[in-house]
Amino acid sequence: MIELHPFHSQNRRLENLVENRTIHTLNNAELNIFETHQKATQVLLQFSEPVLASMIKGKKVMHLQDSPSFGFLPGESVILPANELMCIDFPEATEQTPTQCLALAFSETKLKQATDLLNQRGLKQNGKEWSMTDYNYHFTNDIAINQILQRLIFIFTEDHPSKDIFADLLIQELVIRILQTESKSLYLKKSHVNPNNDRISFVLKYIRENITENLSIELLSEKAYMSESNFYRTFKHEMGSSPNDFIIEERLKLAESLLRNPKVSIKEAFMASGFNSFSYFCRIFKKKKNLSPTAFKEKSNTLTGLAY
Repeated sequence: MIELHPFHSQNRRLENLVENRTIHTLNNAELNIFETHQKATQVLLQFSEPVLASMIKGKKVMHLQDSPSFGFLPGESVILPANELMCIDFPEATEQTPTQCLALAFSETKLKQATDLLNQRGLKQNGKEWSMTDYNYHFTNDIAINQILQRLIFIFTEDHPSKDIFADLLIQELVIRILQTESKSLYLKKSHVNPNNDRISFVLKYIRENITENLSIELLSEKAYMSESNFYRTFKHEMGSSPNDFIIEERLKLAESLLRNPKVSIKEAFMASGFNSFSYFCRIFKKKKNLSPTAFKEKSNTLTGLAY
């Protein structure tokens, strides 16, 4: 999870109990830290530039244009177009447990530089250019995005003569990762609803339905009717990860789901999720989940027991 750096508390002034705002400005971006110390409803907020809002602590309920309301929790972010009006509730904020959220506003120039880089590497599979989303996109941060945001908080709040340069490089990476995360989520949705609409969605569906098989690049590229090199390059460019990394991710999701079932043993979960080495399964599971399969199952089963 993201944490505020001590530099922030040293330099911020607490003037409002609801959405107290601390602003850190650089050449191509503005970092806003909002803190709320009491329950509140229908608080309005708007930015004139595209913005990434990311929760640090506590809970908000977000009401956005053309989107269902949703709980906004630590480890989650939402991309908002310029001039999007946010209506926010704070159902749990208190002086002892304040809600904290960052809002990173990007300059249009910086966004264009990042999208131009992606387009230089190749257009999307459908022939369209990469561009920043013009709708609200709510997602869960992956490890890389969390680390970038944590680093940006430090850079914005430190006193370094080159921090504009550092921030520009990180923002460029952040935008590219977000665009690929969005692209991946769209392909995953299409793979469930309309998998025959494009080659990537069809392959994602094939992977899920044949997760225990030997899913080689040669096989998957044949299913996509593409050469191996073109398939591999296109998959990484649009999904933000290699086909092999995605297969491991899907196998871990399945294993995690199975391990939550008290009736399924660790060995059964391993065999049903398509891994061909038990030691590798245990090692990669612990690396990705920060818990061994045994510890994960014990924790899940304990929580299941408490639920009853």
